[in-house]
Amino acid sequence: MHRIRPLPGYLVQRYKGWKATAYAENRGWYRRLAADGQRPRGMVIACCDSRVHISSMFEADTGEIFIHRNIANLVPPYDPDGDPHGTSAAVEYAVTVLRVAHLIVLGHSDCGGVRGCQEMCLGLSPQLERPESFVGRWLEILRPGFDRVADMPDPSARQVALEKEAVIVSMRNLLTFPFVAEAVEKEDLKIHGLWHDIGEGQLAQFMGEDAGFLPL
Repeated sequence: MHRIRPLPGYLVQRYKGWKATAYAENRGWYRRLAADGQRPRGMVIACCDSRVHISSMFEADTGEIFIHRNIANLVPPYDPDGDPHGTSAAVEYAVTVLRVAHLIVLGHSDCGGVRGCQEMCLGLSPQLERPESFVGRWLEILRPGFDRVADMPDPSARQVALEKEAVIVSMRNLLTFPFVAEAVEKEDLKIHGLWHDIGEGQLAQFMGEDAGFLPL
């Protein structure tokens, strides 16, 4: 193993600032969370993109939202093959253990993962098509969405359309999980799809195939 390096100084200073202010002012709340466990009302499946600030966007307090991030906010279909599945495990835990009431898939503008999927599907990124590319194999989840927008002539419009397809594909795949479908059928769980325009600070919600995404 290479020599361990200290944490960057700016992160250390930010941590100390948080500990001295936000934590110190809410010490009782944090200790209650530690003792009683988490009881989030919803789960958000979002992209790893650092520009998507979920807690800030929803003004969420500590312990309020169960957050899972991955490349292009994708959910794979239900596939209990015995192999490791990080996103599927997070969904299972949120629904069957935490019993969240809401599952939110959050896509966003200028998504690099979605752009990579486009380039791969167009044959412009051969490195993503290699079997050893973790990113490429993951983005295969979105290929059905690309097939639905592939004929759009404007690359910019196709990018946005595919970002929204990433949300729709993931929502559909969520319903292939038996425990998710059962919770939805019992009305214990609701699934939502959102697309975030980073530059404009706008959220649009998927309202069905006919209505598409409508601004909140």
